[in-house]
Amino acid sequence: MATDTGDPTLTVDELAARAGVTVRTVRFYSTRGLLPPPEIGPRRVGHYGPDHLSRLALIEELQHQGLTLAAIERYVRQLPPDLSAHDLAIHRALVASWLPDKAEEATRAQLERRAGRALAEEDIDRLTALNVLERPAAREGGSGDEDTFRVDPGLLQLGVRLLDVPIALETILAARTVLLEHARSTARELTRLFQGEVDPENIEAMKSLSAHMQPLVVQALVTAFQRSLKQELRAMYAAGEPGRTG
Repeated sequence: MATDTGDPTLTVDELAARAGVTVRTVRFYSTRGLLPPPEIGPRRVGHYGPDHLSRLALIEELQHQGLTLAAIERYVRQLPPDLSAHDLAIHRALVASWLPDKAEEATRAQLERRAGRALAEEDIDRLTALNVLERPAAREGGSGDEDTFRVDPGLLQLGVRLLDVPIALETILAARTVLLEHARSTARELTRLFQGEVDPENIEAMKSLSAHMQPLVVQALVTAFQRSLKQELRAMYAAGEPGRTG
């Protein structure tokens, strides 16, 4: 299992189980350079960490987008080599925002295996409030297998990480609202700009433009957000220093 410090303590089997892929897939991606090499511990056992898990999740989203393996390799090569698991999670969330809504069915055991931890009832309640999960009883008519949840795979790992963040749920939900509102506003404006570049009646041309622009937009949004956040934090800390004025 991975520690709270992010140390690479997952075996290849644990990594594959957390990511929902096979061990063979993990090793294949490693040979293609899509995953950084693991840390080698005693007995020559490879150990993986949160960055490997986040990179696998990003690859999955890019595959859902319809990118070929060669295109994914080009995309991954363009990412800075020192991206943290948090940075990769942002990339994945932005990529996933281009995708249609989807959900998967999972039993409690499968859900905990994907989460990499046991989930208490309060954890389930928190994930449900974040729209990561949908309880069986909350679905239409409340019928069906009571042990089966509907899971948003694009949000699961992010939701699990938020379980350990010492922030009130209300604050997290408010932050989510802010992000969604600004994301939709950005999407509307970008759509208007893109529509001016091609004939709106030419569906194939629109799809082609979207396919070419999506990776560029994702990287631009991540870079702009990171720089803006750093500027805001610097301004906040500067304002709080003795002798400083707002």
